[in-house]
Amino acid sequence: MKNITRLIKISKPLHKIMYLILGLSVFTSILSQIIPFVSKVVVDEVEKQIESETGDLNKLILFLLIGFGLAVLNQVLSSVSQRIGDHFGGEIRRFLIAKFYDHIFRLPQTYFDTEISGKVIHQLNRGISSVESFMKTASNFIFPSILLSIFTLITMFIFSWQVALFTILLFPIYTALSYYSSKKWGEKEVFKNKHEDNTRGRIQEVILNMRLVKGFSNQENEYKYVDEEQKTVNDIYANQSRTFHIFDFARNFSLELVLLGMNLVIFYNAFERNYTFGDVILLMQLIMQVRRPLFAMSFILTQIQQTEAGTKEFFEILDLEETEDYKVEIENSSITGKSIEFKNVSFKYSKEDKNILDLVSFKINRNEKVALVGHSGAGKTTIINLINKFYNPTGGEILVDNHEYSDLSHNEVRNLISLVFQENELFSTTIRENVSYGTSSTDEEIINALKSANAWSFVSNFDRKLDTQVGERGVKLSGGQKQRIQIARAILHNSPIVILDEATSNLDSKSEAEVQKAMEVLMQDRIVIIIAHRFSTIQNVDKILVIDNGKIVDSGSPKELSGREGIYRELLQYQVEGDKKLLENFEIY
Repeated sequence: MKNITRLIKISKPLHKIMYLILGLSVFTSILSQIIPFVSKVVVDEVEKQIESETGDLNKLILFLLIGFGLAVLNQVLSSVSQRIGDHFGGEIRRFLIAKFYDHIFRLPQTYFDTEISGKVIHQLNRGISSVESFMKTASNFIFPSILLSIFTLITMFIFSWQVALFTILLFPIYTALSYYSSKKWGEKEVFKNKHEDNTRGRIQEVILNMRLVKGFSNQENEYKYVDEEQKTVNDIYANQSRTFHIFDFARNFSLELVLLGMNLVIFYNAFERNYTFGDVILLMQLIMQVRRPLFAMSFILTQIQQTEAGTKEFFEILDLEETEDYKVEIENSSITGKSIEFKNVSFKYSKEDKNILDLVSFKINRNEKVALVGHSGAGKTTIINLINKFYNPTGGEILVDNHEYSDLSHNEVRNLISLVFQENELFSTTIRENVSYGTSSTDEEIINALKSANAWSFVSNFDRKLDTQVGERGVKLSGGQKQRIQIARAILHNSPIVILDEATSNLDSKSEAEVQKAMEVLMQDRIVIIIAHRFSTIQNVDKILVIDNGKIVDSGSPKELSGREGIYRELLQYQVEGDKKLLENFEIY
């Protein structure tokens, strides 16, 4: 019950609805006790008439009408309570999704770098679904059943303490068997959830990388992996089902034994004329009422165990330390992005890891274009991640306009930066929404940005122009078109710092030339930081920082670096030699 108790605590804004449902459940439970009394009075009047013809017909009709009215009222209140319960289930779902989504935005980027997105989404869906199902069941069934049991036992004690004792005896037996059965179910549910998470995560990855899967003819292996995972899930479920039905038989057998004892008490006393027929009807109706929550005990405890297991990962994610507050407002910031500086910056992912960056220092001023060059894994992307405050340095300090990053909010830093990624970071929505993402822009402003990015020429040819759907990750656009959409987005943001993360590395020569023209517009009067493997894209930069093993090992202009021994010249020669061989193969000199 740990997770459910915590769930109730964190859903404090919805407690008023819970109290309303609880109040209605109390009222309907009391009504449920009154109705058997009415039945007793009616039967007793009939018995009087049969035995001594002293029954009162008017009283009989009056109590029949009262019973009917109470039954209708009980049904109305139950329906209202259940409707409020359904509303509560929807509101708790909305509340938890909002809480989870808000928390996700506050987690460090390192979390998303290590987790599979499909797995996280499945954990969210399972947690939310199990909570919504439990809360609906609790408000519409569990609360009323528990209250009905309590009031029914009190009524039984008033009329027959022997029958009440039999009923009380039944509850611990039935509950213990149900608890143990549900506990065994819940233990297996945790393992089943892990395999289902693996399956959903893998399916999402396969769908996102379908060209890779088909390109390497690996469909059969992917199919077998998912099928084996699902077979494991079914084996676990079979074990759960077998255990459940064994305990279910034990529960029902114990119920029949206790019911036999109750019937013996009731009908023996009726036979000895200690009970009237009305008393018998009253007690039989009370037994029927108490059977309902007993029959549901297994279901209730199973729901509790499923909710505990289903919300385990949900709360594990909620317990992750938050490192960002995206709702912090920026008030009258004097920072305009005139310079950015690294002072002896070091970074590593954890205490046990070695440094990815080691005592890196540099400064870039407005109107400077700086390229980061080095072998793969040298630390270039880590520098970009630190500039964006996706990570925090583990040593040294980063400054913008001589203000330390540690004193600035994430929003304050990121509002100074426009990004153009190597991967085409687009949403599966319209061109308009992708270009204006993060801004409130008019169509005219969007079109002007597209024109500046050399993109309006192809966008205007689409039938729906700005309303053209680009597909998942921009699949309906070419590589060059996607990059120019990204550049238009950066132009529209008009940030003082521009980061180009290998923005032309995946393009053909023609597309690269078109993107280069667009980037020239973007780079005007700004700090520009470029990661590039193609040196043709950085031939006009002011300075190159050569990164190797997390350190700056050289710096200078392209001309200076090409004239002296070092990594830059080595990489440049590789590209030049490659181009020469290409020209020779085609006899182009």
